[in-house]
Amino acid sequence: MAPRDTGSADPSHRSKYESIVMIHLDAAYALARYLTRNDRDAEDIVQDACLRAFRFLETFRGGSSRAWFLTIVRNVYYGELKRKRSQPLNVVLDEGETTLEDSESAPWTRTEHDPIRALERAEAQRRVRAAVTQLPDEYREILVLRELEELSYQDIARIARIPIGTVMSRLSRARKLLYKALQQERES
Repeated sequence: MAPRDTGSADPSHRSKYESIVMIHLDAAYALARYLTRNDRDAEDIVQDACLRAFRFLETFRGGSSRAWFLTIVRNVYYGELKRKRSQPLNVVLDEGETTLEDSESAPWTRTEHDPIRALERAEAQRRVRAAVTQLPDEYREILVLRELEELSYQDIARIARIPIGTVMSRLSRARKLLYKALQQERES
């Protein structure tokens, strides 16, 4: 049985949507951005996920609304990859498009007592983000969901549709790959 499409005319549906989905837009964009490695594609993925979440809101049966919505984001991303088959999502930045590093506020605009430390911290964050974006998809998504979105192993297992043991092993492998990449970058 297909869920009913309540459309935008039902105020209770809109209210439920806002309380279940809209509060997780930042997390959805962060996941989509790390998966696609591209601002524009991430925005498209999140927009499509929002539309699907709105349409299928009645399928949400409680629990973690964040995990439910991030599952939709992930499914939209992998659906797009499958649809395009061998054609990967665009990773070339168009003119004027910002990178993840550029989209953060500049380190000197934050309230810091020591501007040198602020710049060093910003550079370290840039290096970590760059290393994370180079991880293979299956490791990158698990690392982002656990370390950035702070989801439980159970929620990650539900989102990725893999056993908890696989979540733990992929997370361990992702951390090792990240550490290795950062060490190699430091040595060069």
